[in-house]
Amino acid sequence: MIRLENVTLTFPDGDGRVTAIDHISMTAHPGTATGITGPSGSGKSSLLAVAATLIRPDSGRILIDELDTTTLDAGEATSLRRSSIGIVFQQPNLIPSLTAHEQLMVMNELGGQHSRRHRAMASTRADELLDAVGLRNQGAKRAHQLSGGQRQRVNIARALMNDPSVLLVDEPTSALDQERGASIIDLILRLTDQLNTSTLLVTHDLVHLPRMHNVVHIVDGKLTDTALNAA
Repeated sequence: MIRLENVTLTFPDGDGRVTAIDHISMTAHPGTATGITGPSGSGKSSLLAVAATLIRPDSGRILIDELDTTTLDAGEATSLRRSSIGIVFQQPNLIPSLTAHEQLMVMNELGGQHSRRHRAMASTRADELLDAVGLRNQGAKRAHQLSGGQRQRVNIARALMNDPSVLLVDEPTSALDQERGASIIDLILRLTDQLNTSTLLVTHDLVHLPRMHNVVHIVDGKLTDTALNAA
């Protein structure tokens, strides 16, 4: 579970400060996907960055599985991201020289456990995740050999490599056509259910919102609307 309690974030702006997130509270429970929408510059990406422990808020609390992440130092926050937070960036940013399977294995190396037994287990998990995202036979291909939709699927699988409890997704369909975008949303919703993750998904594409378990709308850093949709 991830819960934001009265979170505020500001940035320097000349002689003053501009508010990116203004006293936002929200909760995403395991096995659910919460859609986050709003106009450009409304604070959506800032909200994900705070939830991911990439930026510390000015005030408020962010709890991941009851751990208050705002109390962590930089090293502790990094460890938490490795173990409990999966991040799907808007662009896949795959490493050109690595195969799809190797893109996932890099996450195992970052985790700090490098025993032969652990690597074997990680390789098995990488195969399972590539299978789960529909790329069972694509593990040996490098990024340039994959389509845009396939690269985004590798991006999602990579974010799930360390079995995170929280999945944060930033506009995963922005570079895809409508059909491929819909398939990516299908995939995220299915994996959220199967892996019991608490998913926050920023999207500009309103057509996907009715499929989310919850939807929040942000304008000028403020939560303006919360709608519960039938799952």
